[in-house]
Amino acid sequence: MPKPNALPEVAPRPDADRIALLRNKAEFVRLETLRLIQIAKVGHYSSVFSCAEIFATLYYDAMRLKRGEPQWPGRDRFLMGKGHAAVGLYPLLVDWEFFSKDVLDGYTRLGNPLGDHPDMRKVPGIDFSSGSIGHALSGGLGMALGGRAVSRKYDVYVLLGDGEMQEGQVWEAALSAAHHKAGNLIAIVDRNGFQLDGQVDDIINIEPLADKWTAFGWQVHEVDGHDVVALATLFRRLKTDAERTRPVCIIANTSKGKGVGYMESEPGWHLGYLAPSDEALAAEEIKRGGIAQ
Repeated sequence: MPKPNALPEVAPRPDADRIALLRNKAEFVRLETLRLIQIAKVGHYSSVFSCAEIFATLYYDAMRLKRGEPQWPGRDRFLMGKGHAAVGLYPLLVDWEFFSKDVLDGYTRLGNPLGDHPDMRKVPGIDFSSGSIGHALSGGLGMALGGRAVSRKYDVYVLLGDGEMQEGQVWEAALSAAHHKAGNLIAIVDRNGFQLDGQVDDIINIEPLADKWTAFGWQVHEVDGHDVVALATLFRRLKTDAERTRPVCIIANTSKGKGVGYMESEPGWHLGYLAPSDEALAAEEIKRGGIAQ
């Protein structure tokens, strides 16, 4: 019998050019987040910085997408439970030519479709409107089952905050996904250890997190969420698993605020604003940081 979380042993490792691309895109996410929050005058720096490598690896290695076609029926879907990190996702959607940079440059301005949280009715490339924590996994399950019903082979990725694990609807969706054998559903928990009010496990302890997802019938993997090689290799191994019948949970261990030292593990930067001089210093630190080398 195979082990509960067994995957094919052989999967193509990203080459040096792809690794460099993924690291570059993660840096791009952080720098664009600084720039866009400067326009808005407030935003979620640290929540984006903890998942920058996850964004980069999904959009430039793991997910099937077509440039300039955000509604392509065969695309992989992406939903965010932690919708407040959308400011880091919007630049990637522009890079994929889903909407113009002029729209991006008007982020949060009156009449602009790009808000602090994503709206699927207004923003091409956004598959699910989020902001109210706890609903995204249910929406993702619906999309996964919908794809099965119409014989479309796409995967559905759902990025969840670790504080979001305190929401009951997450676990209802987890039970349902396992029951329906939604093997094309992949949840990614951004395990940065912090939420708005402080440390996650001080507010409501969610451990043992891996054991809980396993007990709910999911295939579970843990990974360094800032290591693009580890992330890409894991996602590629999942893609090669043609017999996958159980939903997958990836616990990505990350640092909130990764890339800017004073933001890391400081809950006060969940929502904040950098004066222009401080923004410039943060950008310099990100550029010289050498994250996930």
